Amino acid sequence: MLFDELSLGILATGAGIIILSGWVPQIIKGYRTKKLDDVSRYLMILIATGAFLWILYGIEKNDPYIIGVNVAAIILTLIVLSMKFRYEKQKISYKK
Repeated sequence: MLFDELSLGILATGAGIIILSGWVPQIIKGYRTKKLDDVSRYLMILIATGAFLWILYGIEKNDPYIIGVNVAAIILTLIVLSMKFRYEKQKISYKK
């Protein structure tokens, strides 16, 4: 085995933080500009679906790291998606 249990936990935690931190600049930018026109809703739906499948895999493997990172990924994806819908709706109501 390449890593012991503690090293694997540190590796998984670090990987999860790096992956999830990629969402933070998008959320901040979207909140500041109130625009997410360039973000594809289909991409967000596919990412959330993939994360859900990873959660099922994590449950089957009894791996809290896989489960935790993907629950957080779904939450962050849903935040971006809800911001996108909200700002698109506001843009439409301003045009009326």
